[in-house]
Amino acid sequence: MINKKEIKEKINSEIAKVTVKIEELRELTKPIAPDCAIGRISRMDAINNKTINENALRKAENKLKGLEVALQNVNDTDFGICVKCRKSIPLGRILLMPHSRFCVHCAS
Repeated sequence: MINKKEIKEKINSEIAKVTVKIEELRELTKPIAPDCAIGRISRMDAINNKTINENALRKAENKLKGLEVALQNVNDTDFGICVKCRKSIPLGRILLMPHSRFCVHCAS
């Protein structure tokens, strides 16, 4: 049987980490001013890095939404149980992919 109190604590901890990461990424994805005194190559690198950080920001925001949904559903009777094989989904998988309703074996 999974310890729902422990899962809630871990999900809340992960939410806190992802929230901090989102704030950091928002800073890194601010527009790059065209009048910045950087060279052409450096500016291209900055634009490329901004694009990479924007993608990471989207992923982090999606993870945050999934964690929030998982936190709301943690008290459901079938939370953390694979819908296919009915075995427990490992906590690490729940934290990594909170939207997943399958264990690793059944998901592949």
